[in-house]
Amino acid sequence: MSNNEEPSNNNMLYLLAGVGIGAIIGAAAGLLFAPKAGSETRAELGDKLKEFKGKTEEWVNEQRTKRASKKALDEEVGA
Repeated sequence: MSNNEEPSNNNMLYLLAGVGIGAIIGAAAGLLFAPKAGSETRAELGDKLKEFKGKTEEWVNEQRTKRASKKALDEEVGA
């Protein structure tokens, strides 16, 4: 049962990753074409990238924790 669910989960993960990357590219393009001084735009872009990196690391850690707890639960039930 678990093997049938994994491809679906991977497909959803790839879809979400694609949407996220598209959003980042769109936001970066919007910032680059905004009528601001270059230094302001670079500073703002750097801040946004740091914010995105932090959110991404949080999300990855949450997913790892969920998978670890699910694996532990599966091992308990199987034992």
